[in-house]
Amino acid sequence: MKMSSSPQTTSHGGCVKAIEDSSRQRLIWNKPPRSVLVIKKIRDTSVIPPFLDLIRWLIYEKQMIVYVEPAVFEDLALVRADQSVLSLLEKLVTFRGNISDHNVVDLIICLGGDGTLLYASSLFQGNVPPVMAFHLGSLGFLTPFQFHNYQEQVTHVLDGRASLTLRSRLRCLITKKNTDYRLVPGVAISRNLINGQTDGGGKNVSCHLVLNEVVVDRGPHPYLSNIELFIDGKYITTVQGDGLIVSTPTGSTAYAVAAGASMIHPSVPAIMVTPICPHSLSFRPIVVPAGVELKICVADDSRNSAWVSFDGRKRQELLLGDCLRVTTSIYPVPSICSEDQISDWFDSLAECLHWNVRKKQRQFDDLPDFDIRTTSTGSSVPSGTTVGGGGGISSLEEHQSSPVLMDTSSISNGCGVGYNGSTVAHSTSSLTSSISSQRSSSGRSSS
Repeated sequence: MKMSSSPQTTSHGGCVKAIEDSSRQRLIWNKPPRSVLVIKKIRDTSVIPPFLDLIRWLIYEKQMIVYVEPAVFEDLALVRADQSVLSLLEKLVTFRGNISDHNVVDLIICLGGDGTLLYASSLFQGNVPPVMAFHLGSLGFLTPFQFHNYQEQVTHVLDGRASLTLRSRLRCLITKKNTDYRLVPGVAISRNLINGQTDGGGKNVSCHLVLNEVVVDRGPHPYLSNIELFIDGKYITTVQGDGLIVSTPTGSTAYAVAAGASMIHPSVPAIMVTPICPHSLSFRPIVVPAGVELKICVADDSRNSAWVSFDGRKRQELLLGDCLRVTTSIYPVPSICSEDQISDWFDSLAECLHWNVRKKQRQFDDLPDFDIRTTSTGSSVPSGTTVGGGGGISSLEEHQSSPVLMDTSSISNGCGVGYNGSTVAHSTSSLTSSISSQRSSSGRSSS
């Protein structure tokens, strides 16, 4: 599988540079795909009928090799099915998750929600085949495909007629206290570290790739977290609050947006840093370049340890002096678009998060009070207003409802009433003195 995009060109100082348009990335197969890994949502019987329809069609119509996880063969709803289903299951190949299985899978099809896609990402801690996600879950922000016409949509993908979104992932490396290990951006991590083993020198170093976010929080402790943040070796700040979220652009619409962060399109190369309930009114979320390395440490003088989780999984404790190093992985997740990058993302914002949903402001049915007429001075005045002797404007409605009769000429010198957002100079002192004088004269006449 490879990708193609339509470059744009720009000229700067006589030098022509090519700008890759990421929104036009297309899926191109080097050879026709022959194998597919189907991952279905667990503990949901409503997914079983679509799952059976899909694998039956892939096997008999498309003549493809279908891989499934071992948990499929343990699903009681499938094991207790009729003989036709059991004979279909016998044609499936078990996906064990080892390196050899990774190399033979050409396409991943997910049946479920966003969590199913996150789980599929966790199975591939290196290169990831293109992922086609059908919306059969709860939210469906990352699953743009509907299942009712799955045959047509899968055929388009197999024919190479599809757009791609390269969703960046974060490479997270945990090092224990007094461990000298540097995470170099762009350098591949050995299989030992990916599997959470030691680095060969007896030092406990583990590596994880995440699609949404890595979260460092205070865990069950009652005290504030005391987490130091470094960027490219430079001390930035100490987080005092419930914790810190380091997310990808894809993860910006997950935990991060619930914590007050902005939403970033998944094609933007960036890393978002969002505090969780900081004990500071000025600690706002920040966005940093995708190529930097973040180091997050539990301060030596912290009252308690911290806890870290990767896409909500593999939660573990960070002791005092332990460090978490985070940078952008060289292995993104190629997510297949239903339409294109822009349409899919904004459709998800509208349908799943109801972004900018508001009742539309009604227009006026009849506008008799907004007729414009021209004064003798040439300025436009709304209908229903009168012009004072000195050029001041006052509303007829105000005159009719006011209990005090006022001579507008006495307060119109250099003042007026603003209308519909216009700015008109107003002499407060003249208005106040006029009202006071008329009230005093009214009091004398009544006495």
